[in-house]
Amino acid sequence: MAGGRTFFGHPWGLATLFGTEMWERFSWYGMRAILATFMAASPARNGLGMSEETAQAVVGVYQALVYLVALPGGWIADRILGPRRSVFWGGFVIMLGHISMAIPVTTPLFVWLGLLLIISGTGLLKPNVSVMVGRLYSEDEDGRRDAGFSLFYLGINLGAFFAPLVVGWLAAGDRWHLGFGAAAVGMAFGLAQYVWGGRSLRGTGERPGLRLSPDERRRFGRLAGLGTGAAVIALGLWALTGTLTIDRFTVVITVIILAVPVAYFGYIMMGGHHLTEDERDRMKAYIWLFIAAAIFWMIYDLAPTKLLFFAERHTDLSLFGVRIQAATTQSFNPLFIMIFVPVFAALWVRLGTRVSTPQKFGFALITVGLSFVVMAIAAGLAGAGRVSVWWLVLVYVIQVFGELSLSPVGLSVTTKLAPEAFKSQMLGVWFIAVSVGDAVGGQTGRLSRVLSDPAYYLVLAALAIAAGVALFMFTRRLRVLMAEHYHAEAIR
Repeated sequence: MAGGRTFFGHPWGLATLFGTEMWERFSWYGMRAILATFMAASPARNGLGMSEETAQAVVGVYQALVYLVALPGGWIADRILGPRRSVFWGGFVIMLGHISMAIPVTTPLFVWLGLLLIISGTGLLKPNVSVMVGRLYSEDEDGRRDAGFSLFYLGINLGAFFAPLVVGWLAAGDRWHLGFGAAAVGMAFGLAQYVWGGRSLRGTGERPGLRLSPDERRRFGRLAGLGTGAAVIALGLWALTGTLTIDRFTVVITVIILAVPVAYFGYIMMGGHHLTEDERDRMKAYIWLFIAAAIFWMIYDLAPTKLLFFAERHTDLSLFGVRIQAATTQSFNPLFIMIFVPVFAALWVRLGTRVSTPQKFGFALITVGLSFVVMAIAAGLAGAGRVSVWWLVLVYVIQVFGELSLSPVGLSVTTKLAPEAFKSQMLGVWFIAVSVGDAVGGQTGRLSRVLSDPAYYLVLAALAIAAGVALFMFTRRLRVLMAEHYHAEAIR
């Protein structure tokens, strides 16, 4: 590898995976930037005519399911397809989903089919492309691997930054399906360069880690078939009762998503897994951090719904004298992430162990809460007319400070606190926190029926700030449970 072609000093395979993820994120964030406004637009504007509350609930559940299916997607790669084929087929299914949504017909059938395909494909692609990045390096190359992931995440944010600009411009004037088509083209570019650059991967991820035996494969096929059949029958019977609506369906899915971590943590804590007392203590601490993370994402991931509607309805969409689309505001977040990642990386290195994980999570919750205090002020001012889009710029800057305090340490603390028997499985639990937050955040739109917009933002802000303050108050106790108290004594 030393004499081969390199990508900024890294294996050239990183360039292939960098491009794949960049284009996949282009398709994801591009479609997400117009999805809620498309659903809330009237049929006269070629939209689905949903209420904003229903659109918010649908997008929340959609985002939640994308993160939830990363768990079975990783399992399928480990036991059936292998990461390399999982990434390809995942990307192909994602592309089909965007194509389905781009079909210019009045029936919403192709929209629902497209969302289902995108959810399924992302579950295959998203976890496994990251696995392949890690496997490009040998076991003793921790420093290079970390640097490689930094480049990889740059690709994520580049795709996320440019997608709303391009897709938002194409979808302007109610040309929604043209925007969805651009997302399909983006994924097609990602697939093309993934296949074209396949040689540079040098066999990485070609085989499953532990392939299913023929008996296991048959058993899996039966279970998958029975599960799918049961779900279809249940939905069919529900539809026959005449009570099946989109709103009620999103509530049921949200309840199921909430039940997943409850069942999982119950299984770990009460099952006979020979957990040591220290492992039980660490899991108790992790459950509180999990709840804190879910609250954070509940607010943070309202960007493509509640904040997007605010941009469209209540802001003067002009930056430096240039008119922009409402979808363009979805580019603010990745732009600020790219700007501030080096700053926060240097900050955490300088602070070292003086700032604990609960304190970082607490700071993240308080900042995301403060961002909604700013939104409450902006919403109050918007009652007298449109406000400057710079209010949203300020909100996203504050939120990014919170994300960079919570998101980078989430997987790290998950692996640190996981019991030995659950080390691998627990990596997916972090994404369940995002899933729970997104699903619940989607349902908070119903509060708008009884609360004014300023009151809505203040209620969520108060929840986040209260949770953040609680983490600071109980930091000492959590550090004891996490076995961080020894480090705390050492730095005094």
